[in-house]
Amino acid sequence: MEASQPFSDSDATSSSLCHPGAVAATAAGQTVAAAEVAALSRLSEQLGSLLRSPGLSFCYDDRITVRSSGGEPPRVVPVHRCLLAARSPFFRDKFAGGAAALELGEMVDGFEVGCEALEAVLQYIYTGRLEELPRGVAECVDDGCCRHEACWPVVHFMLQVLHAASTFEINELVSLFQRQLLSILQKVATDDILTILLVANLNNNLCQRLLTKCIGMVAQSDIDYVALKKKLPPDIVEQIMQSRSKFGLDGQESLEFPDKHVKSIYGALDSDDIELVKLLLEEGGTTLDNAKALHYAVAYCDSKITKELLSLGLADVNGRDHRHYTVLHSAAMRKEPEIIMSLLTMGARPFDHTSDGRTALQISKRLTRSTDYYRSTEQGKPSPREQLCIEMLEQAEMRDSFMEVTSVPVEMINDNLQERLLYLESRVWLAESLFPTEAKAAMNNANVDGTLKFKSSCLTHLISGNKRSAEDVVKASFKMTEEDFSRMEALTKTVQLGMHFFPRCSKVIDRFLGDDLSGLSIVEHINTEERKNRYNEILEEINKAFTQDKNEKAFSGSAASCSAASSSKSARAARNKVAKK
Repeated sequence: MEASQPFSDSDATSSSLCHPGAVAATAAGQTVAAAEVAALSRLSEQLGSLLRSPGLSFCYDDRITVRSSGGEPPRVVPVHRCLLAARSPFFRDKFAGGAAALELGEMVDGFEVGCEALEAVLQYIYTGRLEELPRGVAECVDDGCCRHEACWPVVHFMLQVLHAASTFEINELVSLFQRQLLSILQKVATDDILTILLVANLNNNLCQRLLTKCIGMVAQSDIDYVALKKKLPPDIVEQIMQSRSKFGLDGQESLEFPDKHVKSIYGALDSDDIELVKLLLEEGGTTLDNAKALHYAVAYCDSKITKELLSLGLADVNGRDHRHYTVLHSAAMRKEPEIIMSLLTMGARPFDHTSDGRTALQISKRLTRSTDYYRSTEQGKPSPREQLCIEMLEQAEMRDSFMEVTSVPVEMINDNLQERLLYLESRVWLAESLFPTEAKAAMNNANVDGTLKFKSSCLTHLISGNKRSAEDVVKASFKMTEEDFSRMEALTKTVQLGMHFFPRCSKVIDRFLGDDLSGLSIVEHINTEERKNRYNEILEEINKAFTQDKNEKAFSGSAASCSAASSSKSARAARNKVAKK
């Protein structure tokens, strides 16, 4: 995609009936115009090289910091003040006012703009041209069924560029992307139009055509009042409802205000009050299915209250709303791994289709940027949520039920309860260290936080760093309590969830533990001196890893960041040492 150039060959006119002198003058004019276009093109290329060429990095005199809400490290984009000030009234005023630091999130508010979109805007500021939409960033994962013309990554990128350009007062770039969005609007998913409408409203002084078109399309859509109220400003919602009245759509019950019983249940869910939900159901005004309460919770509520609502067993997990969406379809649109895992374990069907033929997996793929899905994640670092959602839905389509697992480690059915519990604690700890996002989803669904940690003498000494032999640790006296049984049940479910939904993670943990830790293991059953020595070495490495993890937590006072970093480092050290054996 390129912006229109100030000069082009079409500007020149020609006629077969011109005087010879006029023809010569026209030819000369065309030559001059062509030379000017070539000169401007060279200027554009040379200014663009200031952004692209590492050899010109000494010319930078400022930087824009881009922070992501997704938890990724901040990125820094070097810039040149003179160019920004010359091309953008926004930057000119900012520099004139003595701006010391440029934070993208502070400059462009109301809608998050990523680094790739900022770079596209800067490319236009420097060169007056736009390159093609960046591959991977403006492409979804559903390559088989999508032409990447109007999928969410494409729309999202365009909206980011439009919003940044509007903020920086690059009006011709805003106009260009407004035209692009208008040209694909009929192909955009209905729910995505709400976001386009939101951004158009933020920039309504420059995007009035886009705003008006979106309001008309949403007014004639099947999006209900609750969704409008949740996602749009009140004045825009009022305009949409007025338009529906003009179109004669205000009599459709599914699009109107919810009745008082339904509204009360929604209010209780918003307040995370499951007991109030129970009381309201006992009054008999409505049911969870009639209120579409599970759809509401999955779309808008905390994952904890959603799981509590599911646990009541009073709602059809495969029920459909007025748009023919199942609860799993709504969860896929929200991109929340914990909720998707909860629904699948409760029997949600992954193969159910929307009215336009999409499964939950296809919905998830078309909402996910290709670059996010294929990005490799270092062990110990959080994985992208979108990647986990797709992975879980793929696993669900590959297996008939949640209980279908190819194999279970023998240590999980060990008759020695102490060894089994110690194995489970160690396995889940490794999962937290190496795969924090996946482990969190599984642990929360298994309610591990609601149980007491294993406090036997062996684990207490292991964590505190007291020097004890491996055999002492394994043979320490121990008696299972009710809390220990609850803990073991939750940890067992955590491991099962991990094996079912994240087999790649389970394979890594299996390789790490191997047969060397057989349940953190049974020393009496180790027949050879070599195996026994190897077992002792691995157990000692885990001892050191636990100790290092605890010490660094206490030293830094930052439990979350240090736990992931130190655990990952310690785990890698242990694995490397084992590999040398």
